[in-house]
Amino acid sequence: MIFALKDHFDRVIFQYSGCLLLFLFMSGSFALTIPAYSQDWRANPDSALQVKLAQIGGEKIRLERAVSLALENASAVREARARLRAAQGAVRREKGSFDPELFLSLERSGNDTPTASFFSGASILETRETAGRAGVRINLPIGTEIEASLNSTRLETNSRYASLSPQYTAFGNLTFRQPLTSGFRASGRKFLSSAERALDAARTRFEQQVLGTTAAATRSYWDLYAAERNYAVQQVIRDRAEALLEETQVRARTGLVGPGQVANARVFLAEQELALLDREEELDRLSDTFASLIGKRPEDEKTRYVVVDEPPHDFPLESVETLVTQSRENSLSLQALRREIESLQVLARAARWEALPDLDLFGAIGGNGLSGEAQEVESLDGTVYRTDQVGDLGEALSQVGSRDYPSWRVGVELSLPIGGRSGGGERDRLRAQVMEAEARYLSAARLLEEQVRAAHRELYNGRRRLALARNGVEAAQEQVRIGQIEYRNGRSTAFELVRLGADFAVAQQRYSRAVVLNARAAATLTELTSGGYPAVSK
Repeated sequence: MIFALKDHFDRVIFQYSGCLLLFLFMSGSFALTIPAYSQDWRANPDSALQVKLAQIGGEKIRLERAVSLALENASAVREARARLRAAQGAVRREKGSFDPELFLSLERSGNDTPTASFFSGASILETRETAGRAGVRINLPIGTEIEASLNSTRLETNSRYASLSPQYTAFGNLTFRQPLTSGFRASGRKFLSSAERALDAARTRFEQQVLGTTAAATRSYWDLYAAERNYAVQQVIRDRAEALLEETQVRARTGLVGPGQVANARVFLAEQELALLDREEELDRLSDTFASLIGKRPEDEKTRYVVVDEPPHDFPLESVETLVTQSRENSLSLQALRREIESLQVLARAARWEALPDLDLFGAIGGNGLSGEAQEVESLDGTVYRTDQVGDLGEALSQVGSRDYPSWRVGVELSLPIGGRSGGGERDRLRAQVMEAEARYLSAARLLEEQVRAAHRELYNGRRRLALARNGVEAAQEQVRIGQIEYRNGRSTAFELVRLGADFAVAQQRYSRAVVLNARAAATLTELTSGGYPAVSK
């Protein structure tokens, strides 16, 4: 009964040990040493882990190259760049609404009209008319509409009472309309001002996206780094599991251990083979994620990327309040939200004016001209008349230009919507949008501070975490060394070594995680402060 319980207990230990590094120490040639804090633990060329890391196949890539590819190919950066170009186009469009506009029209018409009146001058009155219109109009940023136009017609008729045929008529006008109650510049320039602030928001969001993509590529790079280490560790564990099975079989043949330990060794090897497969799948998955982020697959039919750089250990550490202040002042995301608020405020201020009754001042000055080819007209009593308004089209236009026959008009126009629901409703809607944008800004500022404090906490505890993880690895390594001696002297079992190896494996993984966490936290702080966090010192 006692031996059965012992075998069961040993089997449980083998099945749930996971990621053991015990077998690195089954032979003196595979001994690992933990370097000093400022050195990388892969630097020992004699370690089994170093050998396994070097054997991982894939395309090698440096962090700088990964960031460059991500900024070039990342879909998020391309989307931000497209939004920036759209905002630039919107500003150009709104500026175009204040550009002068030339217009020109030309029309030719004819009309044959039967008549019954003697004074029509013909039984069938035939007219042929050519009309032309040209000018320029412009809208000013204060809401003023100005138009200068020149109109002319050439009329030909068969009426014997027509004094001029062809007859040239011309008139020109300079007209304006100025809204008095719609806020002048606040209303007339509202769409351009809103578009300019939206452009500022798009520009800052693009710059923030560049920083975010850089940080994301950096974090993904270090995640891949950690996955490679875990995969290499698991390979070493699998190899040592094979060595344990062989040694256990030898001891069983000599009667030193029972068949139960041999069976447990086989179970342990099977578990480590499955764990190795899981680690390989995780490594490939993270490599695929990394490739998607940088927008480029490994070349030469290689299945994965392999990192080259090592995560730095030492980072400049500032007070959390300083970093929070930097994030609030430098955050491009918050700046973009402020620009969005300003864009909505421009429209809201204009809507406040536009909710008032419309009162417009309008006016025009101009001149008229008349000329043509004189025709003799005989009256009923036989008297022949001939007009002195002779000349061509140029003569008529000259009269318009010199204002021989001036014209003018001026007035005001009041429009009072009954109820005022349309203007008032638009004003209330835009005010509510401003309030909503301000709430989003406040929420984003609070979330940003929370994220900065969390990243600072990780970085602040980083040195201590690394020191504790390094001490844990050294202590676990010493435990395994002593356990090996006791095992070979018959004072301990292989299953006790399994437990010690499990402790050492966990310690190594915590050390690796501590290194990566520091690098990830530094990249996150750089992103959150929009570059305000100092560059890391390697």
